[in-house]
Amino acid sequence: MSDGATEPRVLATDAAIDLIREIRRDHPDILFHQSGGCCDGSSPMCYPADDYIVGDNDVKLGEIDGVPVYISSSQYEVWKHTQLIIDVVPGRGGMFSLDNGREKRFLTRSRLFGGGEVCLVQPRG
Repeated sequence: MSDGATEPRVLATDAAIDLIREIRRDHPDILFHQSGGCCDGSSPMCYPADDYIVGDNDVKLGEIDGVPVYISSSQYEVWKHTQLIIDVVPGRGGMFSLDNGREKRFLTRSRLFGGGEVCLVQPRG
């Protein structure tokens, strides 16, 4: 999504790419959904693609290493001025997330867009 005038809405660190590739050895087709809180805080949740139904109100932020990343439209409204950076830290993943039990988990970091950057994202449709 970056063409010099735009910045990608979501990125991943090298550590996140490594964990994605590890998970894909067991589950080749996965997706992320940025959690909105509750039991698993605001962690990016990683699911088998056929176990998660992307809702009509979910927004696709982009892809990291070929894996789609979604967020609810209500959360998107709050975070639309930020770039999400998926990273990895030691710990346990979300209860239903595929990073659980690997002694490392995904974590979302963010940075505000500024300086005239323009970010475009198309809702799933």
